[in-house]
Amino acid sequence: MDKKKRLITSALPYVNNIPHLGTLIGCVLSADVFYKYCQISKIDSLFICGTDEYGTTTETRAIQEKMTPKQLCDKYYKIHKDIYDWFQIDFSYFGRTSDPKQTEIVQEIFLKLYNNGYIIKDKLIQPYCENDKIFLADRYIEGTCPSCKYENAKGDQCENCGKLLNPSELINAKCTLCGNTPIFKETKHLFLDLEKIKTELEKWINKTSKKGNWSNNALSITKGWLDQGLLKRCITRDLKWGIPVPLEDYKDKVFYVWFDAPIGYISITATKFKDWQNWWKNPDEIDLYQFMGKDNIPFHTIIFPSTLIGTKDNWTMLKTISSTEYLNYEDVKFSKSRGTGVFGDQVKETGIDSDLYRYYLLRNRPEKNDTQFYWIDFMEKVNGEIIANYANLVNRVMQFIDKFFDGIVPDFHDKKSIYASINIKNNVKEIIDLYEEIELKKALLKILDMSSIGNKFFQDNEPWSSVKTDKELAKNIIGSLACFVKDISILLYPYIPKTIIKVFDLLNLKKDDILLKNINNKDLIVNKKIKKPAILFNKLEKEQIEQFRLKFSGQQKTEEKEGFNKLHLKAGKIIEVKRHPRADKLYIEKVDLGNNEIRQIVSGLVPYYKEEELLNKKIILVYNLKPAVLRGEKSEGMLLAAENENREIVEVISPDCNIGDIISIDDAEPNISEISIEEFFSVPLTVDNFEIKYEDKNLKVNNKKITVQQVKEGKVG
Repeated sequence: MDKKKRLITSALPYVNNIPHLGTLIGCVLSADVFYKYCQISKIDSLFICGTDEYGTTTETRAIQEKMTPKQLCDKYYKIHKDIYDWFQIDFSYFGRTSDPKQTEIVQEIFLKLYNNGYIIKDKLIQPYCENDKIFLADRYIEGTCPSCKYENAKGDQCENCGKLLNPSELINAKCTLCGNTPIFKETKHLFLDLEKIKTELEKWINKTSKKGNWSNNALSITKGWLDQGLLKRCITRDLKWGIPVPLEDYKDKVFYVWFDAPIGYISITATKFKDWQNWWKNPDEIDLYQFMGKDNIPFHTIIFPSTLIGTKDNWTMLKTISSTEYLNYEDVKFSKSRGTGVFGDQVKETGIDSDLYRYYLLRNRPEKNDTQFYWIDFMEKVNGEIIANYANLVNRVMQFIDKFFDGIVPDFHDKKSIYASINIKNNVKEIIDLYEEIELKKALLKILDMSSIGNKFFQDNEPWSSVKTDKELAKNIIGSLACFVKDISILLYPYIPKTIIKVFDLLNLKKDDILLKNINNKDLIVNKKIKKPAILFNKLEKEQIEQFRLKFSGQQKTEEKEGFNKLHLKAGKIIEVKRHPRADKLYIEKVDLGNNEIRQIVSGLVPYYKEEELLNKKIILVYNLKPAVLRGEKSEGMLLAAENENREIVEVISPDCNIGDIISIDDAEPNISEISIEEFFSVPLTVDNFEIKYEDKNLKVNNKKITVQQVKEGKVG
């Protein structure tokens, strides 16, 4: 293990965006787990984050809320801080980019870039809204992407294909504030000359990405930028709320938020710690780990490193970047305005322990691909894994000690203990290696596997019997399990910290005892009295979960939804086909929908398809169709097929996409409420020249049209 100190940062959340569960797992929560791991490993570390407060979005929101930008930032900073405190996020310091230190350090870095010849003066055509009388920030422009034709691309980047954009490139650009078409006005600006820094930057990327074991998406996105060519990047804006440019000819400009925001890591550290340069200008002794969602990658692997390289100072540079894909909510995007998804200021309302949210988000961390927050999956994994596995083991061991050994943890000998059944040293090493590689989901699952071994050992050895016939054997079983509970609790601490502190308190141990070096140290607890056992978690009930699912499903009721908005269509793959035992024309199919979800459906395809033709075929499932029983077999949805007028041809619609992908039309959000078969048939889907349509709109997946090969004109059912 590297003995260097560790500087850990989490992407700075924008101040007036209340974080939802997806943003939490993408940056602060993942970083917090790694920081807590460093703490229990006794690795000297610093965890820095804060609110990103400058820019047009703050100015505009302040106008909407009838307050100054500073007042707005004060209000939302507290909201952010309260949310992270509730989630047990232990920042070394959670600061703000509006602090005076930010202005001082940003201007100092800029002047070094300027004096070193890395700043270019040029003119820029910028969108200006004549209705709102302001230049529009890139994120306040929306239009059609010139590359993939996605119709809701923002002015700085298309979230569909990932292409970086300038607002002037958008087709049919609109101001998102008022909907008017902006004009484009010429205005002078300053640019960072990335092309001039490219050679040194590429050399650094090639070396660091291997040494730091960058995540795949971080590497591919960074390489994509390099392959496209590094153009000059504008670093100024025509705003008032921001850091002033320290040049006379540009005193009416401020720095673009994406130039100054990453420098916030440095200034926030400097605001709190006088020895900040020992962390940020000390690359020989400090390793920098940065956590973020995939949309932030290029700013941390291209823009920020180029900025630091251009100063020619000896900065601590990024070593390891841990970037996630997206966590979505029940197949739709989190949206505060639509009321879909759980946001950080709402979690307390649910009454569910923060550690259970932490557990599920980390268990479901979108490390390799996008994942979903599903309430039912949340309940099943919480009840079936953390409660039925870990919490159950803790409770039954402590109850046994309390009942049969007067609350005193019995001593034990390794030969007849759980430690004879599991190589604790090898298991701990494997988990530590996973932590070091920031494979946080794998590390968590490995710890749960160990907990399962503890439960099996308890069950197989039946201490409730041996305590009556062979008390020494019972002591070995229970004493070793108590020590084992301590060990896996230490390993679990970064994930569910509040609970582990409670377990250690029940064991009459201190929080300071939660250290990796105390694993397999039985002297810490044997022959010592524990406290009265207590339940760690309340089991989640289905009725309670369904209420939350409805509450956070959006503002529209099912009956208010019209047309295509009634539907929720999802791609799946048939993984099993068999004939219905009581119906000649029906098949029973098992459909894989991703995220470990398998559904059974019944379809009338026997006259049209052989079993082997359907096996492994991708389909479109009506995901929110109310389950039905068809001739004695449950059907949880319906696959879509195209048919010609006389139903001579029936063709299963097989989309070219990943299982779990959402199939929709432009601007339609999937309906997560159940619908009847009558409601489905009230939405006429048709085939027009081999294309699947609703009215005049194409059915699409990932912005690609859904088509069939055999049916030119017809309907879908």
